[in-house]
Amino acid sequence: MKKTWLAAAAAVLFTCSSTSFAQWAVFDVANYSQNLLTAARELQQIDNQIQQLQNEATMLDNQGRNLTSLNYNALSQLLATLASTNRLIAQAQGLTFNVAQSQAAFNRLYLSSYGAGTSNAQMVQDAQARWQTSVQALRTATQMQSQAAQNLLSDQSVLSGLVTQSQGAVGGLQASQATNQLLALIARQAIQAQQLTVSQDRASALDQARAAADEAQAEQVRLRFIGHGPQYTPRHVDFYGN
Repeated sequence: MKKTWLAAAAAVLFTCSSTSFAQWAVFDVANYSQNLLTAARELQQIDNQIQQLQNEATMLDNQGRNLTSLNYNALSQLLATLASTNRLIAQAQGLTFNVAQSQAAFNRLYLSSYGAGTSNAQMVQDAQARWQTSVQALRTATQMQSQAAQNLLSDQSVLSGLVTQSQGAVGGLQASQATNQLLALIARQAIQAQQLTVSQDRASALDQARAAADEAQAEQVRLRFIGHGPQYTPRHVDFYGN
């Protein structure tokens, strides 16, 4: 009986030992470590992909900002301001700014000399026409100066708005559009300065031409007064009439 119990106990111990040994032999430390490294690498790749997607999202957001158009346009106001000075030039009276018309009028009114056959009435009419032309040219130059001064107030408003828009630009496109409009403002002011210079130089040139023509006319009047015959020489008369 005792031998039988010992044999059974030995059989149980052998079975347990064999099972434990079999389970311990199945667990592979190297394979487990390799699996951990593989999982870690895959996790790192996933993290890199997530970071890349985040960078792409940021890039797309920046591209969207850079492509956002500026909701501010001062071009119509700049063109309206420029049109105000253009109207003054178009309405200029007397000697117009048209090349062909002004040349014809200049050749008719501003003669370098007057012939003997020119009537006195014609010379008086020409002198009056030259005087009126000079006055009209000065009036146009004065109006241009006044309009330019008024345009400065409008330019200040446009400049303030464009600077504000430029400083608050959310992307490259808005900044570029604001800069382009600032350049348009500078160009408009340059055009206005040229128009003002032209009107002032025109008035000065017409006044100089008027003076030259008046001298030529005065020379013809003097010749008519003196005449081409013997000139009168005053004779000295003494107290007794001798």
